[in-house]
Amino acid sequence: MAKQNISSIPIDAISNMRITSVWTFLLSIDWSESWLMGLLLFHLFCFTVTLLTTRFYRLQICHFIILAALVYSAEYLNEMAAVHWRSFSKYQYFDSRGMFISLVFSAPLLLNTVVIVALWVYRTFATMTELKTLQLKRKAVRESRKKTE
Repeated sequence: MAKQNISSIPIDAISNMRITSVWTFLLSIDWSESWLMGLLLFHLFCFTVTLLTTRFYRLQICHFIILAALVYSAEYLNEMAAVHWRSFSKYQYFDSRGMFISLVFSAPLLLNTVVIVALWVYRTFATMTELKTLQLKRKAVRESRKKTE
């Protein structure tokens, strides 16, 4: 009698047995799929918007909120994609733990938000430094006026 291959892993899913690190997981993804190329272009677009909005504070706040909302909605997107993956993908990448969507969707978006926060902190420190410099200059002018009076 032939031994049946009873596996809980679907034939078209990525086996967790061969995934030993994040790098091997990323290498096991078929990046030639058009929706994954579109996702990479989306991340490139988001990073470009992050860089282009550095001088436009309100626009960058809106961009930040959109990125945070997308990361927040990743769990729901993962559930929807797990149900409908056959309509856009060759393989079932969307596991119940959300490893794929976390690494490929949320992590780049979070990286963008970290860049935005770092820019905000830098801008805040630069403004505080400029303000303190102006205060010291005004104090020096006041003291020099007192000496001449």
